Amino acid sequence: MTDEMTIFDRRLVRRRRDRAAPGFKGFDFLFREVADRLADRLLDITRTFPLALELGCHDGGLLRILAGRGSIEHLVQCDLSEQMAHRADGLAVVADEEALPFDAPQFDLVLSNLSLHWVNDLPGALVQANRCLQPDGLFLGAILGGDTLHELRDCLMQAELDLCGGASPRLSPFAQVRDAGALLQRAGFSLPVTDSDVITVTYENAFRLMHDLRGMGETGAALSRPRHFARRELFLKAAALYHERHADGDDRIPATFEVIYLHGWSPDESQQQALRPGSAKTRLADALDTTEKGAGEKAGPD
Repeated sequence: MTDEMTIFDRRLVRRRRDRAAPGFKGFDFLFREVADRLADRLLDITRTFPLALELGCHDGGLLRILAGRGSIEHLVQCDLSEQMAHRADGLAVVADEEALPFDAPQFDLVLSNLSLHWVNDLPGALVQANRCLQPDGLFLGAILGGDTLHELRDCLMQAELDLCGGASPRLSPFAQVRDAGALLQRAGFSLPVTDSDVITVTYENAFRLMHDLRGMGETGAALSRPRHFARRELFLKAAALYHERHADGDDRIPATFEVIYLHGWSPDESQQQALRPGSAKTRLADALDTTEKGAGEKAGPD
């Protein structure tokens, strides 16, 4: 891995997840909500998955949501944090998504719920997930997208500009939804599908939001983050800007979480294949009941 691809401090991600583990159940509302949406998507697929793998299981919340839903017979859970893995029910191992200990194709399904946005090489992690899958196996994941916490990001940046004359990256970067399909294709998945949801949570003030992010283990871990303690005035200024710009009629502030869903299949000959260009047997003009025009002809008024 090159230095240019190293965005996050993975040791810090692990430490913050370890720290959050004992009280995580009090802050896991976002993970439970997205796990519920992933489970609904899995219900739409009429297939049995004898052996599945979850990347970044945290304390096993997805397994609890899946109980009695879907058709997974056995689920292997893994997490970067030993403290989180210890709290997961069922079979759980400590494993890094950037260096999975599973090499040969052996899983029928790979799942991931709000964990892969912390890996440095997301295409590489997806390639490893693909290699773990049996032919025609399914990958289904959710990551945080680029609009996540844009309100907090903008207010922290403006506060730092006002107080210090410059801005530091205090929140981690996230993938953009427009790039998600290309990531799946680059990783070798067939039939890729991506879409996104926006989940809005309201808070009394910015400090309650930052408290929740700490409890989730989701505070910034970019290598380019400031290494010194921020001035108290910075957060007071940011909180005031947040309230001034975004407070609603009930005097509460919104926090946006954009969730990008990734859906792809491990390639197999049994899957639908695109037809060879020029092999169509029906003209589009006939299907639309219209007259075909040549490339150099102008369309008429009708």
